[in-house]
Amino acid sequence: ALGRSAKTLSGGESQRIRLAAQLGSNLRGVLYVLDEPTIGLHSRDNLRLLDTLTALREKGNSLVIVEHDEETMRRADHIVDLGPRAGIHGGEVVATGTLRDIERSKNSETGRCLKSPLSHPIRKSRRSLTDVEQWIDIRGAQANNLKNVDVRFPIGRLSVISGISGSGKSTLMHEVLWPAVRDELEEKKHASDSHLFKQVTGISDIEAAYEVDQSPIGKTSRSTPGTYIKVFDEIRNLYAQLPVSRMRGYSASRFSFNAEGGRCEACKGQGVIKLEMSFLPSSYVPCEDCGEKRYNAQTLEVLYNNKSIGDVMAMTIEEAAEFFSAYQKIGRPLSLLVDTGLGYLKLGQPSPTLSGGEAQRLKLVTQLKRGIGRAQNERIRKMRKPGTTLYLLEEPTIGLHMADVELLLKVLHRLVDEGNTVIVIEHNLSVIAEADYLVDLGPEAGAEGGQIVAFGTPEEVAKNRISRTAPFLRDVLKPIERA
Repeated sequence: ALGRSAKTLSGGESQRIRLAAQLGSNLRGVLYVLDEPTIGLHSRDNLRLLDTLTALREKGNSLVIVEHDEETMRRADHIVDLGPRAGIHGGEVVATGTLRDIERSKNSETGRCLKSPLSHPIRKSRRSLTDVEQWIDIRGAQANNLKNVDVRFPIGRLSVISGISGSGKSTLMHEVLWPAVRDELEEKKHASDSHLFKQVTGISDIEAAYEVDQSPIGKTSRSTPGTYIKVFDEIRNLYAQLPVSRMRGYSASRFSFNAEGGRCEACKGQGVIKLEMSFLPSSYVPCEDCGEKRYNAQTLEVLYNNKSIGDVMAMTIEEAAEFFSAYQKIGRPLSLLVDTGLGYLKLGQPSPTLSGGEAQRLKLVTQLKRGIGRAQNERIRKMRKPGTTLYLLEEPTIGLHMADVELLLKVLHRLVDEGNTVIVIEHNLSVIAEADYLVDLGPEAGAEGGQIVAFGTPEEVAKNRISRTAPFLRDVLKPIERA
């Protein structure tokens, strides 16, 4: 509808509107620069977008596209692959040329993924649905375009909600499932709008729920990956226990860059000084007093293995994981971050500089860390029942390379292996093909969507003739031999 509020649009709908505004002209000789135009798009809509971009090229225009999408790369005339890895390990042109040139490159991670696509399921088998004892059961969901649908999700399994953009996926998760679970956990009986659904059962089997989105983990430079996953508290305690600290009477607070006493007062522990510019954005310059190390000279004199607390903040997570490998409380969470592909981030990197995908993976590792802590604390007690924690994620693959998607899948599987329930909204076929249970919405968008088209294992959904996801899913489950 032309009068519809923009905030009610799905991610894919918003993306296509922005693209239509830019690509709808009949110009020639134009250079178009696009940054991940396929974000939020279903595979069918993705093909339509690529047809549009191809038509622009045929008219005599040039297109430069930053993209992780496999089909976009396969259609490209020329590819420039950066790497070989991320952060300080990247920044080089690894390979250039046609798709075949990239696939032949031995140093290209992109070439490896294109040449040898993932075989699903990556664990060789799926978790069984026949032995699932509890299900989250939703009856009569009718928010927005949902048409009085009945749907259920198995507890203790990885579930994926698929469907074209605008089919009702976000509505089902964020306006029906999440409010119902939240109200049940907070013991707010009938707190959610009763007209959105008739009944939701099975929530009593859940003890906690987390909505893991791509919102920033912190809005100020005082928030860092180290502080967010709580390892910085352990690092401060370690430095406070060193002989020099005990002799001088330094407590853990001395090693906080947010508290007076140990921090550099010239920059207030920021490492940089903010310069207010009239009529221009503020700029930042390195602090000359501490040399961007955040602490005063006396605090920096306390060394652990010849490294000060300031040196530790400047380490990458990968370096810090190795440096603190002897301390499980520090090394274990950092190793989890390395396993999810975030080893290139600096321990003291300001949170506002992280991408949405990086922020979401940090949140997932935080939940994994909590799960490990709970498991260790409950060794002397009964093991907790499966599915007591529910995780809701929307398109966690946004902004991720194919190699990072593989790492993300391992994290999701690990969460489920620990007895949790994970429900994901996703367009990425690699994630959809990894589901234990798949719910496909559609068949179309808006008024023509909002129905459950198919449900079951990915193999069962792939056989459905109405589902718009099924044709693409069949190709992923049975990879075509590429010449």
